[in-house]
Amino acid sequence: MLVRTNSLNKLRPYIALFLVEFLLEYCNGATQAEINNHLELGKQFLARGQLADALSHYHAAVEGDPTNYLTYFKRGTVYLALGKSKNALADLDKVLELKPDFVAARNSRGSVHLKLANFEQAQLDFYNVLQQDPYNEEANDLINRIEPTVENERLAKYYYAQDDYHNAVHALSQVLEVSPWAARLYELRAEIHMEIPDVLAAISDYKAATKLQTDNTAGYHKLANLLYQLGHVTEALKSVRECLKLDPDHKDCFPLYKKIKKVEKQLTDAETFKEEGNFGECIASAEKALKNEKQVQMVVYETQKLLCHCYSKDEQTQEAIEACTQALNMHQDLNTYCDRADAYLQAEQYDDAVRDFKAALEIDQGFQRAKEGIQRAQKMQQQSERRDYYKILDVKRSASKKEIVKAYRKAAQKWHPDNYQTDEKMKKIAEKKFIDIAAAKEVLTDEEKRRQFDNGEDPLDPESGKGGGGFNNFHQFHNFHGSPFQFRFHFN
Repeated sequence: MLVRTNSLNKLRPYIALFLVEFLLEYCNGATQAEINNHLELGKQFLARGQLADALSHYHAAVEGDPTNYLTYFKRGTVYLALGKSKNALADLDKVLELKPDFVAARNSRGSVHLKLANFEQAQLDFYNVLQQDPYNEEANDLINRIEPTVENERLAKYYYAQDDYHNAVHALSQVLEVSPWAARLYELRAEIHMEIPDVLAAISDYKAATKLQTDNTAGYHKLANLLYQLGHVTEALKSVRECLKLDPDHKDCFPLYKKIKKVEKQLTDAETFKEEGNFGECIASAEKALKNEKQVQMVVYETQKLLCHCYSKDEQTQEAIEACTQALNMHQDLNTYCDRADAYLQAEQYDDAVRDFKAALEIDQGFQRAKEGIQRAQKMQQQSERRDYYKILDVKRSASKKEIVKAYRKAAQKWHPDNYQTDEKMKKIAEKKFIDIAAAKEVLTDEEKRRQFDNGEDPLDPESGKGGGGFNNFHQFHNFHGSPFQFRFHFN
């Protein structure tokens, strides 16, 4: 028994060493071989530009050995490549905590501080590098940028206070060339842009600030408001949603979200119906949007523009002219001029239509729709002196073939000459009307002839050379494609 006890006592140091090694290798969740494998894979993915994959392997390596400063440094490098400056700074802080004399890490941290416009911290890091390595090229270059950049920021604020906005923007832009990760500087330049005013530039700067500072609810709120003011309703909705992701009960973003969401849905529905050719529903959705938003000019403009187009296509002529005029009073737009011109053509106001097509061409001389519109208006003006087949059948220009046939049957039944056997005068009127009705049906139910007529030509006009002398074989018009009527003619 004594021999066994002495042998056990001799083995105890070796058992303790084994347990320490076991704990170091296994209790941390990874062996050294596994850690090395993660580091190698991270290096390979980084070389191929697969940053997310590289980052996941460096995460695993750090968890496996949280005392290795080089692993933190490598992960920090990936964070920098991904633009995650906050995470990169945390890793670089850890590196310098573990190895304060690591020059490359201190240079990297100073560079990050400089890009974030943390000028004092940057200067301190570069100073410490130069204490160790006075000829360090990177540190000397970057530390020399700090003083003029600080001076430009001071000048930008001075010019801003003096209402010299263009010089303020210029000075601040020079600062941002050195410190492109400074969200506060983008927000300051956005404020200055708003004073000029240059709203699009302000929006661009607020977008940059929100990307650099993901917890920036105030920035998202400002961005959503500006986008909405410009009539970019869908983009505004996206921004205000980003605000609510950070704070679902945000006192400013939540009420703005409720308002924008409603208007955005109605305008999106109107656009969808417009593309589908469902102009009645387009009008209904746009009118709802107009009811919910009457103050923001550009949103009202986008809504009136939709109403202008859909009223015109639906042949609600006076409503179209009114909506188009309201839209054009806010902003001159090529297609809106052409939509109003189309409405004027429906109202047979040919001079007004030509004037609007010409106004579109003054904006863009090569705008094909306006060029073709002028030609069509001139032909329709000439055509107005002849018979109008749509008027004869009392149908809209957008009427379907089925609607045209139905209108034709109704008119043919009403004006058939046999209905007026006892009234010679009315019989002659009916014969004339009946010939026009039959002609209207022939033209409007034939795709090619209708196209010609819509372009200002009468395919049955003997003078145009299109119609073969009009009704050369009049009795062909009596085969009414399955018409239930039996017509007999008694011409004197």
